[in-house]
Amino acid sequence: MFEHNDPNRIQLNSNGQLRHFLTTEGLSRELLTEILDTADSFVDMGAKQIKKVPLLRGRTVVNLFFEASTRTLSTFELAAKRLSADVLNLNISTSSTSKGETLKDTLMTLEAMHSDMFVVRHADSGAAHFIASQVTPHVAVINAGDGRHAHPTQAMLDMLTIRRHKGSFEPLTFAIVGDILHSRVARSQIHALRTLGASEIRVIAPKTLLPRHIEAMGVKVFTDMRQGLKDVDVIMMLRLQKERMTSALLPSESEFYKLYGMTTEKLAYARPDAVVMHPGPINRGVEIESAIADGPRSLILDQVTNGIAVRMAVMSMAMSGQMVEKQLQQSAPAAN
Repeated sequence: MFEHNDPNRIQLNSNGQLRHFLTTEGLSRELLTEILDTADSFVDMGAKQIKKVPLLRGRTVVNLFFEASTRTLSTFELAAKRLSADVLNLNISTSSTSKGETLKDTLMTLEAMHSDMFVVRHADSGAAHFIASQVTPHVAVINAGDGRHAHPTQAMLDMLTIRRHKGSFEPLTFAIVGDILHSRVARSQIHALRTLGASEIRVIAPKTLLPRHIEAMGVKVFTDMRQGLKDVDVIMMLRLQKERMTSALLPSESEFYKLYGMTTEKLAYARPDAVVMHPGPINRGVEIESAIADGPRSLILDQVTNGIAVRMAVMSMAMSGQMVEKQLQQSAPAAN
């Protein structure tokens, strides 16, 4: 387990611009809105004949995934390539770290290859923050998910999807449903929603899947779907993260689906125009029924599309922030 206190001490440059993207916690409304606005400009790029812009031309992006992930890895790779970067996907299971090389040694080796950005996914909370504190100043670090701590780009692609379908956040009531206890996505979503001014945020789960003192994050807690979904505008479903469960927290998957799975019947508790989201991968018949996942009120595929745009935005903004910081440092001696 890594320490991850005060991430904004290294997450922002001296001008307040993004130089790493480690968490949504503590970032200003203005900066989150800038990420969304920048991503908005990239959303339609996939429909164009030429799908590239030269913002990261000549830069090398290393996808440093210590955890397996198809969707997140592929969207980061595609985002980097659409920004014209060179991309290296590092298979950690066959890398030197499995032969005893320390993480710091691996980072130094990759830096010696003149890498410019590390996209990091790790099973331990705080890993991305640790890496950002260790790399040389010219390298940007993007957190692609660390333990139970944070998954900031997933939260921001969710925010972009909501804004494009619902407009302003202020009048909306949100419900996050499922395995809150193990979800880094839920934590990042809650921080982003609070900062962007959501009217109300609810979490709905059995008591065994709720973190202690979750109310301190500014959410309302429900253990009953009927009560929790009443008058909700946006429903965010979460998957059961069985790989992180160290004990039997549920009677069975079928019992969970009966009480907390998103079905047509349960969706009727929410507002008539409520939309349903899911960060994926989807477990049909466990968290959500196919009629909802594939239905007209599902935004799941929109989330995937918007994920590429958000990751392009974050990568381009972080690299720009690194360049500005480097220029400030170079000009500092001359100013004295």
